Amino acid sequence: MAILHWGMVGGGDGAFIGDVHRMAARLDGGYQLVAGCFSSNFERTKASAKLLGVETDRAYSDFNAMAEVESQREDGIQVVSIVTPNFLHYDNVKAFLDRGIAVICEKPLTVSLLQAQELQALAKERNTFLAVTYNYVENPMVKVARELVKNGELGELLMVDAYYLQDWLAADIENSDQKQAAWRTDPAKAGRAGCLGDIAIHAYNLVSYLIGYSASSVNARLATFVAGRRVDDHADIQLGYSDNILQGRILASQVMTGHENDLGFRLTGREATIEWRQEDPNVLWFKPMGAPAQRLTRNGAGYPERLNALCRIPAGHPEGYLEAFANVYKHIRLALSEKDFLYYPNVDQAVKDMGFVEACLQSHDQGNWCEVECIIQE
Repeated sequence: MAILHWGMVGGGDGAFIGDVHRMAARLDGGYQLVAGCFSSNFERTKASAKLLGVETDRAYSDFNAMAEVESQREDGIQVVSIVTPNFLHYDNVKAFLDRGIAVICEKPLTVSLLQAQELQALAKERNTFLAVTYNYVENPMVKVARELVKNGELGELLMVDAYYLQDWLAADIENSDQKQAAWRTDPAKAGRAGCLGDIAIHAYNLVSYLIGYSASSVNARLATFVAGRRVDDHADIQLGYSDNILQGRILASQVMTGHENDLGFRLTGREATIEWRQEDPNVLWFKPMGAPAQRLTRNGAGYPERLNALCRIPAGHPEGYLEAFANVYKHIRLALSEKDFLYYPNVDQAVKDMGFVEACLQSHDQGNWCEVECIIQE
């Protein structure tokens, strides 16, 4: 297996999502971190580089300088991960795409649909790889759910319900010393969409992956329960589909007391229903009409052999968030090497997800249904 020379922008030592990306890449085993601009503070970047084993001359004070220098080196990075706050994504991604370096970007891709479309066009113009890390679709049992839907095991689809419930923003912690809360609730840094752009987009991406297509319209009601907060912290969204049969709903909240990272879905067809929760990721429930419910498990009896590559340990030993993230890195590596791969979260889906976000904002502002298809540029 060829090892990819890998860089990172943002995600210095101690940064939550930066650490997650590094752990995922190590689990995959196909990446070597050799360069980085880990912070807007160069001293912090140098300190992080030392801790992470990056040579001093490849710790950069500026992401543009990093992109330029690395693109000229014979041993320069082949791919870079962007793990900065949302408002920096566009400039970060553009700098590396312009120089022909493959990019892995944290979600959401940008703070607006227009910016996302510009990056989509640039990636195609430069023929440069761009992926976005929607990690939940890489859970092995989500893959099984997708196969059940694709093979018609549920019958004609009637209802899709997804939810992502948290309680960490139930109090006004952004005005304390909580850095994650501070930037995620700042529209100048996170964009107009708060809970909507942070976690509802994950639930929507998951549903779109499972059924194989996007919603055509949305009816969104956004709420802000914490006084003084400048972005939404709760979203209740109806999904409409072009066939007028399938109906959907997404409930997302960051003020739902008693919930940690409670992401899940229920898909109902005329023949069966399937249910899955991220907090119990190794189990998928298959509930056929007129028959006992079946508890399907990761790598357990009946698990599809063709999906074994997604599992690292035997059945009964739990795999979860980090392993799913590692599967993202695995499939990106395989896609970059032009080998067979099951799926990777590409820029085209990320643009559709941004179309969903903007349609929800428009729907909320207008107090009515909004067509998503009139916003998305295929």
